Amino acid sequence: MHDQDADDIVAAVRGFVRDRVVPLENRIDESDEIPVELRRAAAELGLYGFAVPEEYGGLGLTMGQEARLVMELGWTTPAFRSVFGTNNGIAGHTVIEGGTDAQKKEWLPRMASGEWTASFALTEADAGSDPADLRTSVRRTHDGWVINGAKRFITNAPTADVFMVFARDAETPGSRGADGISAFLVPRDTAGLTVGPRDHKMGQGGAWTADVVLDDVAVPDSALVGGPAGHGRGYRTAMRCLAHGRIHIAALCVGLGQRLLEETVAYAKGRKQSGRPIADFQLVQGLIADSQTDVYAGRAALMAAARDYDSGTDRRMAPSIAKYFCSEMVGRVADRAVQVHGGTGYMRGVAVERFYRDARLFRIYEGTSQIQQIVIAKQSLGNDGRP
Repeated sequence: MHDQDADDIVAAVRGFVRDRVVPLENRIDESDEIPVELRRAAAELGLYGFAVPEEYGGLGLTMGQEARLVMELGWTTPAFRSVFGTNNGIAGHTVIEGGTDAQKKEWLPRMASGEWTASFALTEADAGSDPADLRTSVRRTHDGWVINGAKRFITNAPTADVFMVFARDAETPGSRGADGISAFLVPRDTAGLTVGPRDHKMGQGGAWTADVVLDDVAVPDSALVGGPAGHGRGYRTAMRCLAHGRIHIAALCVGLGQRLLEETVAYAKGRKQSGRPIADFQLVQGLIADSQTDVYAGRAALMAAARDYDSGTDRRMAPSIAKYFCSEMVGRVADRAVQVHGGTGYMRGVAVERFYRDARLFRIYEGTSQIQQIVIAKQSLGNDGRP
């Protein structure tokens, strides 16, 4: 997409988020639900398909353009972005990265329009950031495949129309890591697929997750992502999807960090102690300076990673660096925001209290901070410390 067109989209989303979503933040948190009118408006803005190629009905943003857009989405409750995030991120990219031409033509336009919501069903009770212990199995039949297993913490599972299910060949018992893992497109109404009740989480109210159980779920050959060539390539597809998703999450963290910083500055200027705004006190200024520095550095890391992703020079270490730094960064900024607000920052209904809870999850999903450290270290050691 041309930069001017991308600028217009970013500006429109910025206005929508601040005018329409921000006033509803407390309602969303308390009700654990995104209002229907916001879902519809998101579809009208093209947000269900901003990362989907234009030929399949999406906006076709580059990674750099997407980063700028997602920073605007990060200004408000992460639950709003979560509604359409999987269509653009790890679920949609399963088809973009690994799908056949026919699968892309069939599935991507539905995701881009918001007609269908997609979920990325990789995580299990004993297989989270590292799928080495993935236990969900798939076996070949004369006319397709049968899947058995259970997935945990699956984003958008309660509302998903299709699941990207990752399973290991039952014919390769004891295999680990990438061996024998394939991805399958499984519609929600497929017999044997059951979605559990919504999870009750610390934060991110309105962003729904749930367990998914697959009991003798039979799917045709056309459900195998990538067709015959995709057999056993699910792990590689997942890793490519996660690399894109990690930059996406980094952008979300930078946007939230900027919101937290502005909430902190506004409160420090307005709150008085001993007849003076607390912004006059140097120790408060030190907290603000640290947060400003963190947000600035996070934005720089994010945009550098997005640039390298678009150029193809680094789609492994840079996404992990950006995700690791920015997710840790926003936690520090949230903590300082609560500290500057004092007792007020610990009260429900105050933005920084809600964001403090919301921010904690960023260090866990799309690969924990510890997984990012491992990726970064392996890449650094393999390249003799060169980026």
